[in-house]
Amino acid sequence: MSYSVAIVEDNNDIRHALEQIIDTSDDFVLAGSCITGEEALVKLPILNPKVVLMDIGLGEGINGIQVVRELKQTNPNILFMMCTIYEEDEKIFEALSSGANGYILKKTSPVKLLEGIKELIEGGAPMSSQIASKVVAAFQNKSIKTSQGSSLDALSKRENEILEMLSTGLLYKEISDKLTISSETVRKHVYHIYEKLHVSNRVEAVNKFFGR
Repeated sequence: MSYSVAIVEDNNDIRHALEQIIDTSDDFVLAGSCITGEEALVKLPILNPKVVLMDIGLGEGINGIQVVRELKQTNPNILFMMCTIYEEDEKIFEALSSGANGYILKKTSPVKLLEGIKELIEGGAPMSSQIASKVVAAFQNKSIKTSQGSSLDALSKRENEILEMLSTGLLYKEISDKLTISSETVRKHVYHIYEKLHVSNRVEAVNKFFGR
């Protein structure tokens, strides 16, 4: 089964490169591309892709964060992967708080990009290692909540181990390789982690891990 992917990017070279990556993939099909935020607001609800690779800047006018914030309200099933050059903390958290489901850098390799899209569809919230490091650094002075009755106390030793790996930005396959378990087993553990922490994605789980 092929999943549809749309691209919102104002740089012609980058947009064409992303289109080529999607076109040559066996798992995904290109639903369409947009150049401006205004165009994206009109076309994306019509295209209704499974995933959108969303640039943040988009030149003048409506930026990518504003597009995600508006479309998430009316099209909650669309998954948004912020694909950008920005590494600033403010941009990262503004994008994630707007409803973005993942956040990777444009210099990410095609293989890692496709793996990230796949993980997004499987319920993960992929972040490149650089972005994950930023997230971790932002919470490094936050102590883990260990008081009696804390939701973290409900996690098993293996679940805590996997949650810590998630916080560093590792993909499911990378976690399964490190722990010598299957990716499906990792997914099941992550499902139970989300359930026990009362969260719905990686970002929320990492926030709880760092006591935010």
